[in-house]
Amino acid sequence: MESIEKQIERLIKRRPKGTLFFPDDFSKCGSSEAVRKALERLTDKEEIVRVAQGIYVRPKESKYIGAVIPSVEEIAQAIAKRDKIRTVPTGIYALNALGLSTQIPMKIVLLTDGSPREIKIGKRTITFKKSTPSNLLAKGKISRLVIQALKEIGNGKLSEEEEKKILVLLRKEHKKDLEHDISLAPVWVQKIMKKAI
Repeated sequence: MESIEKQIERLIKRRPKGTLFFPDDFSKCGSSEAVRKALERLTDKEEIVRVAQGIYVRPKESKYIGAVIPSVEEIAQAIAKRDKIRTVPTGIYALNALGLSTQIPMKIVLLTDGSPREIKIGKRTITFKKSTPSNLLAKGKISRLVIQALKEIGNGKLSEEEEKKILVLLRKEHKKDLEHDISLAPVWVQKIMKKAI
């Protein structure tokens, strides 16, 4: 009979390089303790890399830099998908995602309807911050970022250039989603967003 380690290795090799794995993905192979030990051995053999506690990847290879690990953003998305939770980027992370800031946040803060926690990935941190459902109801990918980015900038502190950029982005949003999301935003944010319609 095939060992748990071999079963897990076979399953990992079936997936594309760069795919993130969690111990739960292998629950059918054995007990959680046996799966954890097998993943440790595969890490020691350099078949996979431990990205953070309980998160592993079979890295893509680059001839210039060697192993390529998924970005912190990709890891955050994988956790949200696994836990079936909704998340919304906030603060500098939202500004950066919209191209309004070149600053790469060392700490990514995501509002969530899941359990609050913090995950360390190298020098960066992902913080899942429990939020009210109303903050997570936005449908549009762009408009939900815009609402959080404007909250970060603050009422009355938006420059003309930033507003122009935001309106260009909002015009790419699906009209129905945009109209839905405007109704969720604070009144001062609504006034700015309505200019995109």
